[in-house]
Amino acid sequence: MSAQGEHRPDEKPSEVDLLGPVMDAEGHFHVTDAPIDLSKYRFEDWIALAFFWLLAGVIFHQFFTRYALNDSAAWTEEIARYLLICVVFVGAAIGVRKNNHVQVDFFYRILPRPLQRLMSTLVDLFRISFLAYATWLTWQLTQKIGDQQMSIVDWPIGIVYSVVLFGFVLMTLRAVQVAVGNWRRGASVLEQPDLAEHH
Repeated sequence: MSAQGEHRPDEKPSEVDLLGPVMDAEGHFHVTDAPIDLSKYRFEDWIALAFFWLLAGVIFHQFFTRYALNDSAAWTEEIARYLLICVVFVGAAIGVRKNNHVQVDFFYRILPRPLQRLMSTLVDLFRISFLAYATWLTWQLTQKIGDQQMSIVDWPIGIVYSVVLFGFVLMTLRAVQVAVGNWRRGASVLEQPDLAEHH
């Protein structure tokens, strides 16, 4: 920036410049928040968030009845456990979509480019196969014990397994999308870690 605070044509504005002035003429600090972009969130983000707040509500109810009313609601522990399962399996689809699950990238630092591409493709195929197989196994399990009742609450346990199945289906679909994106770009996050910033 120039002394007058104007940008030269070849100079990119900094993050502070984009957010507005930090200090006004009187010496007061002003902070302007960056605009909130909700378009980067997908429907699984909102479903996981809904399950999370349901879980928080159930735990608060359990805490309140136990310590404030001295009469703990018996159903809260079981429902909280199942809601946590729902948060984990739907939330795992977010991790697959963003491609930020735990990954080992040691060999990608030493192998030549063609082998990196081959390994990345094999990783994508293996991930899709594993998640598709897990989806099928969960479907089979849901069919066998889905009508059984929960321990305390008189609801079918199949509700929980259906959410787990939904999570695996989402993970499989997101894994396919990630694989297609990697194929079109000719690189994955394992080969080029800076691609993770664009997810």
